[in-house]
Amino acid sequence: MLKDTKRLLAFSTVSQLGWILAAPEVGGFYALTHGMAKSSLFSTAGSLPSRNFKELENKPINTNIWIVLVIASLSIAGFPLLSGFEAKVLTIKNLASWQFIAMNVAAVGTAIAFSKFIFLPHKKEEEQKVKSGFWLAVIFLLTGLVVANVVYFQAYNVADIIKAIATISVGWLAYHFIFKRLAIYLPRVFEEFEHLVGVMSLTLILIFWMALS
Repeated sequence: MLKDTKRLLAFSTVSQLGWILAAPEVGGFYALTHGMAKSSLFSTAGSLPSRNFKELENKPINTNIWIVLVIASLSIAGFPLLSGFEAKVLTIKNLASWQFIAMNVAAVGTAIAFSKFIFLPHKKEEEQKVKSGFWLAVIFLLTGLVVANVVYFQAYNVADIIKAIATISVGWLAYHFIFKRLAIYLPRVFEEFEHLVGVMSLTLILIFWMALS
């Protein structure tokens, strides 16, 4: 798994584009919820003492900063009470039958990836410097993730809530028992910016091809 916080966020953006293109008729709402959560995450990642997950796992971050990471990550993973949950439910209900299994597997993958943020160590007394206007911006974005729940209240039924919680739980368990212990070493060249852009471009082409085929 990627060791750099911002590179993980960049790669995950490509996978989230897959959700938007999988059901274009409801893609606008998904893009809105994803944009608010991802903006919060990118802003917060820039305020962390390091971009390296290994270093962050050994140095607790400020609890207030961690809360922002958790809320935004949970929304992207599709946790109830945040609009990312409604967006995922609405998208899944508009999928073609052949897309259903792949997108549900992708939902578990999202939960696994964002576990890296959710389970970072934190301390209330740990000082953290942030840029001017940071808290105003993230409070606005996180409030948007709650307010946007008015779009699709039908998602709040027992079956969809249980499914969302189960999906995230499976992702968390997989992260703790498999992926957190799995050491995959890639050449540094694959994490350089120009190669990251190349991989993202190729992935976008593949996604568009799948959506149009």
